[in-house]
Amino acid sequence: MLTKKAAAVLIALAVPVLGFGADALSHSDASFLKDAAEAGMYEVEGSKIALQKATDPQVKAFAQQMIDDHTKAGQEVAALASQKGVKLPDSPSVAQKAKLTTLEHWTQSGFDHHYADGVGVSAHKDAVKEFTKASTDAKDADVKALASKTLPTLQHHLEMAQKLSEATKK
Repeated sequence: MLTKKAAAVLIALAVPVLGFGADALSHSDASFLKDAAEAGMYEVEGSKIALQKATDPQVKAFAQQMIDDHTKAGQEVAALASQKGVKLPDSPSVAQKAKLTTLEHWTQSGFDHHYADGVGVSAHKDAVKEFTKASTDAKDADVKALASKTLPTLQHHLEMAQKLSEATKK
């Protein structure tokens, strides 16, 4: 039979291991941070490709803004993840890497529209959906606040991307 003191020590040791600490995130909140990090890296990498391959100055300007804004947002996601003990991936997902490979091999003809539609519109529709969900459903107040703070920027990016996609259609 354990003494009360021994039981308390065992519980204290088990709490961090089992993830019941004050900063432990729910699976969905941790998953959101990981997905947000991957999506941000995907948009940055895709936009770096666009800086090299795009011919339309508006596309290049959009790509640079995506690099700047998503790098900053990525740093905020990383800081929060670190504070909450969540290990983030260090690269985009396998599916996102495949999209980047396709983007790298896209010929000049149609590249601008392909980038604007894929990395711009499609990726931002996904991001807006995920950040909207996290801004209302996240269990952790800090995760909810980050999602809420970032959402208007993502919505603005989506609007910009939709206009750019229309402008680059040929």
